[in-house]
Amino acid sequence: MDLSVNSRENIEYMIEAIKDKLQFVNAGAINAKNFNTDKYEELVEIYEMIMKKSAFSVSELDAIASELGDLRSK
Repeated sequence: MDLSVNSRENIEYMIEAIKDKLQFVNAGAINAKNFNTDKYEELVEIYEMIMKKSAFSVSELDAIASELGDLRSK
């Protein structure tokens, strides 16, 4: 997967990988369709940070969920 390319397919891939890694209880609330390509670089940064870490504190999970919420299309 070439994440340097801003595409709908890459957004879907990253969102699914984030949901799997973080095991969000309400994963249905995070839908790749709600993210547009305007904020692609920010999403890549969050994705890369999440994939590098092996564990997250509750406050980190809250912050990540908040950041993803801010990136969603309104």
